[in-house]
Amino acid sequence: MQGLLQRLGIETEVEGSIKEGDIYLEVKSDDGGILIGKHGRTLDSLQIIISRMVNKQIKKPVRIVLDVAGYKKRRADSLEKMAGRLGENVKRTGKEVTIGPFNAHDRRIIHIALKEDLSLKTESLGEGDWKKIKIIPTRQEGE
Repeated sequence: MQGLLQRLGIETEVEGSIKEGDIYLEVKSDDGGILIGKHGRTLDSLQIIISRMVNKQIKKPVRIVLDVAGYKKRRADSLEKMAGRLGENVKRTGKEVTIGPFNAHDRRIIHIALKEDLSLKTESLGEGDWKKIKIIPTRQEGE
């Protein structure tokens, strides 16, 4: 990862660890914003590239998780809070809401954040990698 970023002219420090068979790479750089990109899209692309590079060299595929300056944790926290606010709004108004589009990782965070609330359900809409999420009330509050 560090070699790839150096070829792009970006000086970084990369720390790696293995958790439950997955490889986690944390990139530290003064150019973090460039590496993350809008809504983490550049970071997602870099993760795909490094995953393909690594998995081409080994026999058993491994999952690689790439993060820059804790961005993914902050993004997950932000998505969970947004899902909670929107879920409360849907319950209060009784009207469904469609949000997005989101990548698979972000959709999963939102679905999980609202999964335990039996007065709501979520579903993904659309084709391809970027889909919207519909938050639907299943019953009126107080029933």
